[in-house]
Amino acid sequence: MKCHVCGGNLESQVTDMPFKLSTRTIAILKDLPVLQCGRCGEYVIEDPVMEKVDALLEKVDNATELEIVRFAA
Repeated sequence: MKCHVCGGNLESQVTDMPFKLSTRTIAILKDLPVLQCGRCGEYVIEDPVMEKVDALLEKVDNATELEIVRFAA
């Protein structure tokens, strides 16, 4: 798969990624599988992974400032 930004190759990677859920709440997903460009660093989260991300983020308590959630494939 090619990067939509620079045309480089997207490679499977596992990374930690923050998601800002509100003005107060940030969730960090650990061990998130993404496709990342080896040239510019742009990333893509595939649809099945994003569906699980959405489900995990819905469970985060919005009263919390920071929550760390492990993504289990």
